[in-house]
Amino acid sequence: MHLLNRRRTKKPVRRQVRHPAAKKDSSSTEDTTPSYMNKVNWRKSSENKAYPDLNKLSNVWIHVSIKNQRVYIKNGNKTVYTMYASTGIHNSTPRGTFHIQSERGNFFYNQSSGEGARYWVSFKDHGVYLFHTVPTDQYGKYNVKEADQLGKTAKSHGCVRLSIPDAKWFYNHIKEGTKVVIN
Repeated sequence: MHLLNRRRTKKPVRRQVRHPAAKKDSSSTEDTTPSYMNKVNWRKSSENKAYPDLNKLSNVWIHVSIKNQRVYIKNGNKTVYTMYASTGIHNSTPRGTFHIQSERGNFFYNQSSGEGARYWVSFKDHGVYLFHTVPTDQYGKYNVKEADQLGKTAKSHGCVRLSIPDAKWFYNHIKEGTKVVIN
């Protein structure tokens, strides 16, 4: 407890001061975004630094954390970049070790699900399970309601959704054969 006494009163005014390392109350609306990351915004890159130059790294692989709704670009054991993600609802994102496949593209639209996306890269079943942007409609217009869930909760049909800049960078820089571990 911290005592403050600004007025002359018989009783001191008491205010509880929470230690910065103390566990945050779940009802609090305080932003807990780590300092190295931007606040979740599906129109911006996840981190407030440049994307890594993969040509300078020797052991690049991808770790997808379903629990954290994050994609970690790794070099050996070191995380070199962290991306906000949304994985599949009802545990529909496959778990295990995969590799980036040859299939990739600028845009797709799936009529049966009523969703599409940009900058897609396949990691399983040759075009079935993908990394891609937050979802779009058939005309490429982003679904804001779905996009606003990025990094917060699983919302896809099994793919790994990323912010627009993160998906574009992933599409342009992650090479075929790169290992992907999802757990």
